Amino acid sequence: MLTMLGSGRRCCDGITRRETLQAGSLALLGSLGIPGIGRAATAPQPTFEGKAKNVILLYLLGGAPTQDMWDLKPKAPSEVRGEFNPIPTNVPGIDICEHLPRMSQWMHKAAIVRSLNHTAGCHNCLPGYTGLERSVDTNTTSPSYPPSMGSVVSYLTRGQNTVPPYVYLPAHLGWGQLVRRPGPYAGYLGQKYDPLFSQCAPFIDKPPEVRDYPQVLRGMPVLGDSELQAGITVDRLNTRQTLLSQLDDEFRRAGQQAESRGYSGMQLAALDLLTRSKVKAAFDVSQEDPALQDRYGKYLFGSSTLVARRLLEAGVRFVNVTWDCYWERLQLQNAAWDTHWRAFGILKEYNLPWFDMTYTALMEDLEARGLLDETLVVTMSEMGRSYWVNKEAGREHWTHCYSVMLAGAGIRGGSVYGASDDRAAYVFDKPVSTGDICATVFQALGIDPTTTTVPDATGGPHHLANGGQPLWDILA
Repeated sequence: MLTMLGSGRRCCDGITRRETLQAGSLALLGSLGIPGIGRAATAPQPTFEGKAKNVILLYLLGGAPTQDMWDLKPKAPSEVRGEFNPIPTNVPGIDICEHLPRMSQWMHKAAIVRSLNHTAGCHNCLPGYTGLERSVDTNTTSPSYPPSMGSVVSYLTRGQNTVPPYVYLPAHLGWGQLVRRPGPYAGYLGQKYDPLFSQCAPFIDKPPEVRDYPQVLRGMPVLGDSELQAGITVDRLNTRQTLLSQLDDEFRRAGQQAESRGYSGMQLAALDLLTRSKVKAAFDVSQEDPALQDRYGKYLFGSSTLVARRLLEAGVRFVNVTWDCYWERLQLQNAAWDTHWRAFGILKEYNLPWFDMTYTALMEDLEARGLLDETLVVTMSEMGRSYWVNKEAGREHWTHCYSVMLAGAGIRGGSVYGASDDRAAYVFDKPVSTGDICATVFQALGIDPTTTTVPDATGGPHHLANGGQPLWDILA
């Protein structure tokens, strides 16, 4: 049996039902809707060439406190500035948190945008992935939404890919809380441009005795049921594909060519997944030097980030790695960035040092392999945290001002764009929308977001990034 990911149900804001799509035999490959690759269009396809050929998006779900990471306010009152001190980086004039010492040595390759904001609501992931700043149900997705950045890349490179161009690790967004958060999907472009989702089974070494004391979240992303069913050889699979092709011919004679065309791309994607080894091999990190595995960190986010680098080498163009919340799956209150309680302890003991380790290992690894000059690394959350510290030593939700960091290919390293006020509460200079961030990513890839369009739900032209403009000051 081939099982494609899809389960659904609560960061701190709601529950939906679980969804699972299964197919009982390979003869049904045409109806699976395996995401990632479709048939090449007959119309001329847009081409693009930018300094960045690939993207790795590190998504910190829950709302990372960027004023405790990249935009510290040491002169603010104690109830605003928090417990951490800034340290200098290898770029004069740019300071970041003392608990990110390794990252501080990579600021020459990075740009920090300190004036990002939106009013689309807390835990709303749709704006960051698509640029559409609209209030939505944050626990479910809809085919009426615009496509994510990764799905746009999939669409614009259709017919050019031998592997899925867009992969999402370690599971779908919101999996850890039994929801399916909007944002990373293809929306009205169609499911065949959705990412290929991996699966995971995270665990901790020892259940915490006290709430909000961090535990390392172990686990590996896996491709799921991608092996051939017992008794199904490649020859038998090819025979079934021949039968499907004959059926497609009959459908076309019956005037159902459109449906047949849609199925064909899905069948080819399934066959590619089952019979080719590139993507499957990328998930086998045992082939890596154990010392390199240790540098990334032997935990779910670290291992997923290592797989992301391996996927780039396999030909994948856009890889997302999410640090999810796992409150419902594992009853853990601390394996997240939604830090309402005991924030500084959680950040100091776990989130910041482990993220610092993984991020730095990725940058070092990309540079050593000659991939950093063609890979854009983006670190973002769906929102930030409040400028005040609450009575539980945490910070609340906040969308009015927070930061995002971009590094690597296409980025002018050692730069800062925009500024927050003296409390990191509101934008002081150069406000940035989520659409501006999406447009900057597209521009770094060589995709002009002001002229490139994709078809919307009616078939009309939809401009990328929902009106966002590239931040030219940070583009190389």
